Amino acid sequence: MSILALATAGALLVATSGTLPADVVIARPGGPNLKTTDATWFAAHGGFLLGNAQRCGVASERVVRAGRLVQALIGAAAQDDQESEDATTRFAQFFMATTVPGLNDTKLVASCKLVVSEFEKLERHQIGGKDVSAVIDSLPSPRFRLSDGE
Repeated sequence: MSILALATAGALLVATSGTLPADVVIARPGGPNLKTTDATWFAAHGGFLLGNAQRCGVASERVVRAGRLVQALIGAAAQDDQESEDATTRFAQFFMATTVPGLNDTKLVASCKLVVSEFEKLERHQIGGKDVSAVIDSLPSPRFRLSDGE
């Protein structure tokens, strides 16, 4: 298991204490297979990776493209609209917390070398025999432009 996965699980434990029902297991280093919903797992891990990638200087266009994939994974994994909305909020929380972490948020900051390596693995990933880039390109375009927030 990668250090990034462990760091993500640790960050998830810190960030969620007391906000989820007691029967929800948070630390899931192996993947989305325990009690947290898959949509929440994709959201938290995706937000953590993409936020750190943004902080580490990965080009915004690449982060947005990967974000589209994470959003599609959240939508596919969610049982209903409410779960999708909750997971999207979770993604945004992790993205923002890791993009500009506070001085005491050392558990949310991963090594840039490791983050860039993991991000590049995501970009090279195959889904159904296709490069992830082909899958991302087939997704609907976001309702914003990269320049909207600048």
